[in-house]
Amino acid sequence: MEILGIGPEELVLILIIALILLGPKDMQKAGRMIGSWLRKVVTSDGWKLFQQTSKEIQTLPNRLMREAQFDELKNIGNEIKGDLRQTADAVRESARVSLPASGDSPKPADPAATQNVILPSPPPPSAPPADKDKDA
Repeated sequence: MEILGIGPEELVLILIIALILLGPKDMQKAGRMIGSWLRKVVTSDGWKLFQQTSKEIQTLPNRLMREAQFDELKNIGNEIKGDLRQTADAVRESARVSLPASGDSPKPADPAATQNVILPSPPPPSAPPADKDKDA
């Protein structure tokens, strides 16, 4: 666990140096003073604003990537819709051209012609390779 970029080993080293320099009596006073100062900093509006800004900066790259992908997907969707409309229009136009002008519906295919269709048979399954290790 790190606090302000200081790990547990560094914190122990700082406490040992402070104990040597200040002594046990001044160490208590210094601890109280540092604790009250940290409490004031952490409960201040500036610290809350700093934390919020820090969180926004950390999430900014992911948010920008999502927005860029959303815009890109939206553009791709619009292109696909346009292509589908063009294809549908072309199919409708070709259907209008191929239908008889008299309005008669096209005649169904001769059922006798479709009954005599012979489908090719599937190829026979290939034999599995012989295992040479069985003889050994």
